[in-house]
Amino acid sequence: MTNGCINRMTRDELRNKLAEFKLDTRGVKDVLKKRLKNYYKKQKLMQKEPANGDSYYDYICIVDFEATCEEGNPPEFIHEIIEFPVVLLNTHTLEIEDTFQQYVKPEINPKLSEFCVGLTGITQDIVDKADTFPQVLQNVVDWMRQRELGTKYSYCMLTDGSWDMSKFLNIQCRVSRIKHPSFAKKWINIRKSYGNFYKVPRNQTKLMIMLEKLGMSYDGRPHSGLDDSKNIARIAIRMLQDGCQLRVNEKMHAGQLMTVSSSAPLEGAPAPQMPRYRN
Repeated sequence: MTNGCINRMTRDELRNKLAEFKLDTRGVKDVLKKRLKNYYKKQKLMQKEPANGDSYYDYICIVDFEATCEEGNPPEFIHEIIEFPVVLLNTHTLEIEDTFQQYVKPEINPKLSEFCVGLTGITQDIVDKADTFPQVLQNVVDWMRQRELGTKYSYCMLTDGSWDMSKFLNIQCRVSRIKHPSFAKKWINIRKSYGNFYKVPRNQTKLMIMLEKLGMSYDGRPHSGLDDSKNIARIAIRMLQDGCQLRVNEKMHAGQLMTVSSSAPLEGAPAPQMPRYRN
């Protein structure tokens, strides 16, 4: 009955009702409907059972790599990671608690194309002075360990699409002759989560469109890995506020990208470790 009543509301009625409950009133009509339905659903669940705050990840690590590229991306071109950002989202406070960012020196194509520099804003001078990927990955692992991820606090990785982990990181690990890091073998693909939660088609789940539909605009420089990661974090925060339980939905298994069922138990990523070198 409640859902039926919400479905018949106009956008203004939805916004007035959300304002009454001191909820966010930004976003397109479908987003507002989902937000209000989830509010009522949450209220009903709270009446039935005590809330268990221990079952969800303490942190979400948002990663959005930048990689070497050429205009038109010829199929034989090997992409190498040139920026490794991590945004640490506290799921209890729903705030960005910390960020990590390092640039990476590419080995196969050490000279960046003009197209790549224009797209990412990363200059030749920046990558020339940077460490190679294994050293940067070690720095990431150390940074995550200092924040006690996987030991004191549960966490998981989150990306905008499948490519960061299944393509860019996978290729980079082969180039650097190291195994795929265990902490990055499972992740939340926020595009899938967004599409399923707000019931929108896949072509409506690009970063700029997701922000726009949620009533937000992009903050920073597009194709800066750190700025992209921060904006993805803003979407994740809004989805968590709207009642979505973001959970792992993709994984790498035997070098292949696979879907993780929503009925699978909620498991955090393992404590970060530097992967072994390949034989």
